[in-house]
Amino acid sequence: MGARIATWIAGRVGAAVILLATAAVATLVFLTSPAQPTAGPTDGLPEGKQSTRVTELMDRFASGRAESAIIVFERPGAALTEPDRQALATLRTAVADREHVGTLPPIAYADDGQAALQVVPLRADLSDEARDSTVDGLRALLRDGTGLPDGISAQVTGGAAFGRDISAAFAGADVTLLVATAIVVALLLLITYRSPILWIVPLTVIGLGDQLVAKLLPWIGHLIGEPTDASVAGIVSVLVFGAGTDYALLLISRYREELRRTTDRRAALAAAVRAAGPAIVGSAATVILALLTLVTAVLTSNRTLGIAAAAGVAVALVFGLVVLPAALALLPRGAFWPLVPVAGSAETSETGIWARVARLVGRRPVGVLAAAAVVLAALAAGLLTTTIGLSQTEQFRTEVESVQAQQTLAAHFAAGSSQPLQVIVSTTNAQQAADIAARTAGVAAVGRPEASTDGTLTLLPVQLADESGTAGADRAVTALRQGLSAGAGTDALVGGQPAADLDQRDANARDNAVVAPLVLAVVLIVLIALLRSIVGPLVLLATVVLSYAASLGAASLVFAALDIPALAASVPLLAFLFLVALGVDYNIFLVSRAREETAARGDTRAGTLRALSATGGVITSAGVLLAAVFTVLGVLPVIVLTQLGIIVGIGVLLDTLLVRTLVVPALALLLGERFWWPSRPAPRPAEINTPRPAHDADLQWKRDPAASGR
Repeated sequence: MGARIATWIAGRVGAAVILLATAAVATLVFLTSPAQPTAGPTDGLPEGKQSTRVTELMDRFASGRAESAIIVFERPGAALTEPDRQALATLRTAVADREHVGTLPPIAYADDGQAALQVVPLRADLSDEARDSTVDGLRALLRDGTGLPDGISAQVTGGAAFGRDISAAFAGADVTLLVATAIVVALLLLITYRSPILWIVPLTVIGLGDQLVAKLLPWIGHLIGEPTDASVAGIVSVLVFGAGTDYALLLISRYREELRRTTDRRAALAAAVRAAGPAIVGSAATVILALLTLVTAVLTSNRTLGIAAAAGVAVALVFGLVVLPAALALLPRGAFWPLVPVAGSAETSETGIWARVARLVGRRPVGVLAAAAVVLAALAAGLLTTTIGLSQTEQFRTEVESVQAQQTLAAHFAAGSSQPLQVIVSTTNAQQAADIAARTAGVAAVGRPEASTDGTLTLLPVQLADESGTAGADRAVTALRQGLSAGAGTDALVGGQPAADLDQRDANARDNAVVAPLVLAVVLIVLIALLRSIVGPLVLLATVVLSYAASLGAASLVFAALDIPALAASVPLLAFLFLVALGVDYNIFLVSRAREETAARGDTRAGTLRALSATGGVITSAGVLLAAVFTVLGVLPVIVLTQLGIIVGIGVLLDTLLVRTLVVPALALLLGERFWWPSRPAPRPAEINTPRPAHDADLQWKRDPAASGR
């Protein structure tokens, strides 16, 4: 960041202007933030897929896009008696009279006589709130027990019930995440700064930035035409807190260094902003550009997350590099109490644990690198146990009624009965399509056809033997599509929840193949521009990819221990995106400082070791904090967010404690000046003829060159 801008931010007038402008903008955004846009029927579905096209065509049928709930009755271990059946018929009448309930089909009884199910169609085009209240009303009616014989259980499942339980899982999520994240950040900042005052400043600044982003999300939703739902908001909030606090830690650490060199705290703050600015901007640019690669995804949910998260990181950058220095400019040096940095005092990084780590890496770079590689390879071996794909009943981390009822249903009926496929075909080919469906492996039953309002199309409900999201359901959907394409013409489309699950996994596989290489390319270009080198960026990128493989393998072992059967289909790409972008962050912080120190000292070895000892504490603190913040996603009872939080948390810790600490410095030492090829760090004009203090590791190498391994 330019010297004049840094000086202005640190000045009394500049700081006051920045804080007043921040307050004005925040007030304006808070007062004008609109409601989230209304969710569309195809939101979250992949473009061009059959399930998406079926959803679009459902308006042409009288049933429309109506969801259904399914009531599952069971008398465990005994057949339903005739009085039981009469009582269920009476209860059916009570259900039919409820608001938002459509025409009920007859009650279906299981072949074993121990269970029955009642499909409850809801009226078309209900809002999520109306759907949720209707499901809640059905459950309350059944819990009341009126008209339900003793010994019979009754639970609600089906698409509407799963939707309700997902909504409940995210109810209050914004407050829960905010409180949990704020507590984690506050504790870690308090430990890091060991000051009862200083931690309040970055927490307040970044917290305000997070709330500003939360109010901007509806604007982003209107811009892209899709609501930024609770899962997007949760991930973005964690990212803003994590990235913003990282930037704050790096800036304040550099500010503390500069306060030891001058009695003028404003000059020290300006120097810190000027020195830390390029690394922070480069880090944020890497994350923002990496997130924006998601605009190439075919899943609208991925595109929405990419744009929203990129905007969040941009706000975190502004608050961490502009608003925070302005706030610090108004505080006295005593804000660091009781460990107030005094001009002329000793630099603690010269004698601390990270100086000892630097000496270790300097003495044995080959051995350190080999040991770290063994650890990473061992963790990456966990990938051999990794599987991808969860069924719908495996999406929750806690027990919910829709899952319990689905399990009961599967014990007595075809597991796919709760959410049938929807086959749309031209009316002239309807009978042929029904015959093909009935013969398809994995199909349990073909329901009553429904004609479109203009009579040109026919809707066939097709029940599968397996639950949506399972391998058996996927095989049945694929076989049915192939059979219909060959026998009923190319006009047949297969949609519904089982088909949508398959299409989303296919879309995720496509996005993995397209987005992941783009992320690597973007990160490489930013690193080349920032470091003005080719060899160094390639080395850094390789280490981050290896770290991702190790973190995914380690997380797979954790999930196996937690009895989580597989990864959700969307998790590998999002984890890759966050880990590559955020993992490069810490390497940027380290290597940018190494370039600065190399330019000042004229030696890559001395510059790298000095950078490691100087940045070790702050980067480790930042990594631990970011890992803890992402792990906070586990407070929500949704498997996808739990998995994402654990994988990113493990990966960030590996990047912070192993890759950045040992692997990257060891590689830089072994490559020497070639690390910066084709350029070479040159000192800034202000640094020419300015002596730098000798680092302990440099002195050790000069005293005993053999100890370095050279």
